[in-house]
Amino acid sequence: MTTFVDEVTLYLRAGDGGNGCMSIRREKFKPLAGPDGGNGGNGGDIVLVTDPNTTTLLSYHHSPHRRSESGGFGMGDYRNGTTGVELELPVPVGTVVRDADGNQIADLDEPGMRLVVAEGGQGGLGNNSLATSKRKAPGFALLGTPGDELQIILELKSVADVALVGYPSAGKSSLIAAMSAAKPKIADYPFTTLHPNLGVVETPASRYTIADVPGLIEGASEGRGLGLDFLRHVERCSALLHVLDCATLEPGRDPISDLDVILAELDAYPVPEGQVPLTQRPALIALNKIDVPEARELAEFVKPDLEARGFPVYLISAVGHEGLRELKFALGEVVERDRAERAEAEEVRPRVVIRPRAVDEKPFEIKVEGGSYGNLYRILGRKPERWVQQCDFQNDEAVGFLADRLARIGIEDALVKAGAQAGSTVVIGPGDGVVFDWEPTLASAAEVMTAHGTDPRLDERTRSTRKEKREAYYDWMDAKAEARAELEREREAGLWQDDDAGQ
Repeated sequence: MTTFVDEVTLYLRAGDGGNGCMSIRREKFKPLAGPDGGNGGNGGDIVLVTDPNTTTLLSYHHSPHRRSESGGFGMGDYRNGTTGVELELPVPVGTVVRDADGNQIADLDEPGMRLVVAEGGQGGLGNNSLATSKRKAPGFALLGTPGDELQIILELKSVADVALVGYPSAGKSSLIAAMSAAKPKIADYPFTTLHPNLGVVETPASRYTIADVPGLIEGASEGRGLGLDFLRHVERCSALLHVLDCATLEPGRDPISDLDVILAELDAYPVPEGQVPLTQRPALIALNKIDVPEARELAEFVKPDLEARGFPVYLISAVGHEGLRELKFALGEVVERDRAERAEAEEVRPRVVIRPRAVDEKPFEIKVEGGSYGNLYRILGRKPERWVQQCDFQNDEAVGFLADRLARIGIEDALVKAGAQAGSTVVIGPGDGVVFDWEPTLASAAEVMTAHGTDPRLDERTRSTRKEKREAYYDWMDAKAEARAELEREREAGLWQDDDAGQ
């Protein structure tokens, strides 16, 4: 049964915006008291929040499809729709967010960070908000826009100060259990550890975390064993602790050859840009299992050679807790020194400036695309694409309002300059978009304003008045008299005769 997941793909759908309402207020003796349609509510966003109490992405592995609440639709009597509830997704500290193409979006490496990954749709305006001095009673409302629909990749990189690396069965799990309160699985067979384990180590001078990374073997950087899947958890560590097995019985293995293999794999692993390569970070060596007499002799024999290569070396026994106190203090000094260096780097970090949108930025662009039936003119831009989504094409007045908005930002003139003619195919938006047969003769929405809306409270009455009933009765009596007179004229002309008269 899967208990740890450090990479998952999420399929997100933010809530849609609610539609605006088209309504006319009706009062006693005043059936057309003005527009009173409310606005639609905005759809809920989807937000990633780093939570220190979350340590795995397992919940998203079982249910990767997440959706936030949509906004409510507007109603009459100036009532706005409800805003969709924001959906918060807790993720572990150290989660890297990437898009579907693998491009990094954000690195959530601190507790409490928030990232809006999918924005909810915008609610449509009701006809009350669309009323102006020239358009006193709009007969339409704007539709809500759909929320973002996308997929992202979450990749967990453990935030630990020290990483324990080494061959399988080198005693890393036993060491982290002896130095901290962590309870990893310990057994006498290789690859017992199937996922990284974190533990907290406390000394009188410092407090830091250590990570037990699953065993590395030769070729791990190329995909052999389990090391490649978990080397990402070493990227954030301040120091590396090489745990070398001095009691191994495998032929051709010894502490020095094991160290060379591990260093080669760490050097072959590409770290993100701007980070120090793994082999250039502070590293210590722990010669483990000295509780075995032969292992102690081997550790004392190879210690001078390892120290000559520049590594601080400690002889330890994870089972007997021998040498762990000195190792804890040494690791604490390395971690505190790295923290001080990072603090100085943060003080001189350049200030991040978020610049507003340029005032002269073009609101749209037109691309001419060739096709089998002539040129196709594609309009791309944030405003035109949103306006098309908000337009109710079943309402002529709404279509005219859209034409006014597009003409106001210069799309009509730009199409003419691009070579478009009456009847040319125009597409607004990427992909299929919304297709039009362009007709530049439409000047304004006033040409298509034919009604004040379709509010059911303004339906025409079907019950006739007394005057209408009286006029209908007189017309009916006149028609009967005219029919009798016509029959009398036909009889006098001999066109027909009574049967009784012929007998």
